[in-house]
Amino acid sequence: MPSYLQIENISKSYGTKVLFDRIAFNINEGDKIALVAPNGTGKTSLLRILAGKDKSDSGGSIKFLRDVRIAFLEQEYAFDPGLTVSQQLAAVDFEHELRIRRILDELGLSPDKLMSELSGGEVKRVAITELLAADADFLIMDEPTNHLDLDAIEYLENALKRSRCTLFMVSHDRYFLDRVCNTIMEMERGSIYIYRGDYENYLQKRDERISNYNAETERVRNILRRELEWIHATPCARSGKAKYRKEAFKEIKARAEDAYTIKRVSMEGLSGASYLGKQVIDCKDLCFNWKDKPLIDHFSYNFQRGERVGIVGGNGIGKSTFLNLLADSSDPAVKRGESVRIGYYRQTGIEFRPDDTVMEVVPDTRLLERFLFPHEMWNNRIDRLSGGEKRRLYLLTVLMQEPNVLILDEPTNDLDIVTLNILEEHLLDFKGTLLIVTHDRHFLDRLVDHLFVFCGNGVIKDFIGGYSEYRSYMEDLRKEERAKQAAAEPKVVKEKPRSDAPRKLSWKEKRELEQLEADLEALNAEQKELEALLAGGTEDYQAITAASARYEQVKSAIDQKELRWLELSEI
Repeated sequence: MPSYLQIENISKSYGTKVLFDRIAFNINEGDKIALVAPNGTGKTSLLRILAGKDKSDSGGSIKFLRDVRIAFLEQEYAFDPGLTVSQQLAAVDFEHELRIRRILDELGLSPDKLMSELSGGEVKRVAITELLAADADFLIMDEPTNHLDLDAIEYLENALKRSRCTLFMVSHDRYFLDRVCNTIMEMERGSIYIYRGDYENYLQKRDERISNYNAETERVRNILRRELEWIHATPCARSGKAKYRKEAFKEIKARAEDAYTIKRVSMEGLSGASYLGKQVIDCKDLCFNWKDKPLIDHFSYNFQRGERVGIVGGNGIGKSTFLNLLADSSDPAVKRGESVRIGYYRQTGIEFRPDDTVMEVVPDTRLLERFLFPHEMWNNRIDRLSGGEKRRLYLLTVLMQEPNVLILDEPTNDLDIVTLNILEEHLLDFKGTLLIVTHDRHFLDRLVDHLFVFCGNGVIKDFIGGYSEYRSYMEDLRKEERAKQAAAEPKVVKEKPRSDAPRKLSWKEKRELEQLEADLEALNAEQKELEALLAGGTEDYQAITAASARYEQVKSAIDQKELRWLELSEI
């Protein structure tokens, strides 16, 4: 499909920190792009510039090649607390009332509820309703899954998969990226790299790029060492005869100084937990009500050493309350072992002193390096960090305590994908007991042995397996229920009308069928070549744009010819 958005030479800095400098790329109609980069590198700034909410420092240009309706989902949704949900949405979109009411119903939101009474997850669902009801051509989304429960995430996921809109988003939810996006755009050190395909393909191609870059960096540095030895050892290096070689040396020196090596810090020794005895946490008849509504009703369970539990359920159903009760030693229904040392990562976070430095908050330098705080950031003041960097630092204050029971309440919120991958590896090596509330399905599938499913009215069910297994189990139950309902309904047998004698292909149709088969073989071969090119990762956005446009043309031609081939084959 044709390019309809061209971005050229846009830049953004905050103080002396350059986020990106004169970057350029194209977006094609129908692209669904995920922007991937560590926290603090300017992802939100780039989204705001594309949405017209902020300006590039260097001018540059953002050109839409035709009229495009844009909708922008920001991380924080601005609303009037005195309005009801329907009034809030009518204030920003009065043309799509029926569509708004349908989406609200599907997301389980009452249109008559006051905005001031909504939880964070419910406010996010209002924002999602506004976004989807707008029926825009181009959606820009900043962390759309933050604060949503799993059902709402899957609803949004399915809506975006069905939509023919163009999409540019930042998200840390890897399953969401895999199922919605067809392109990963990585921003690293101010450069843009584009990878066609899913997230796993991106990881593979990125590793190849890093290995090639590090090998080239080492080659340039070896040349520089040899040239330095030649300059110091050779008297003619100071003569005019060697002028050309000295010029080449300057170029190599500049390249070596500009180069950097991407380091992989070892995890060994970083995931240690303090000694944990046999008794961990034992709950007996744990109950908790809120405004006469049971959130936890006579829950009993004895947690074991090394156990890994995921906790899932809708917003406002009691998951965070449950974690608070487990972490609080004052409730008589909860007994903790003497050796238990709890590390609790709360959604609310903590308040840092703004003039403290990174290293004053977390003096463990190996943890800092592993979690993307390089040496040059250790003396940075807290008030200079981005929101995501502060959340990452808060996570380290929990991990550095070496807890043997780790309780994580939505740890993936506000963390970038790179940090999430590091955290996953850290938790896979963790030897203590782990309890996680998260909406990140990939996180649950990799890290937990079983789930506590909060069903409402205080009921908590234990399911053995990860989240994908749980969803498959629930889908099987729904299929069984539908089959029972269908079996109970009276069957109406319709008499089949007599068919005429089958029609045969005409000579012209036979020739068309042969040509279609030849065309499809050639188009499929070209499609594979284009996929290999687009999956490679490149900074040449013009080449990627041309290949991407041709790929969409080939894909469309294959669809049309396959449809006609099926029509003729059935005759």
